[in-house]
Amino acid sequence: MKKITLTIESASGLHARPAGTFVAKAQNFEAEIGIEKNGNTINGKSIIGILGLAVGPGDEITITADGSDEELAISALERLVKEEIKHQ
Repeated sequence: MKKITLTIESASGLHARPAGTFVAKAQNFEAEIGIEKNGNTINGKSIIGILGLAVGPGDEITITADGSDEELAISALERLVKEEIKHQ
């Protein structure tokens, strides 16, 4: 299992559009993807789960990937959060 902790830099957090972007990217991988915030972990391939975490600007999340392509998944999702979601 691979994991990374990131701070959300988007001014609006992970609202519907960036959550959808995250889910679309996560679904490209066979690995199980999880997102944890404040001890609550959800399926990173579920938009409802992500919205339920209520991730706001400045919040820290931990993304986990467990499976055959976990390294690729973590790299791609880290890049997504740092570069693309930051501007949505």
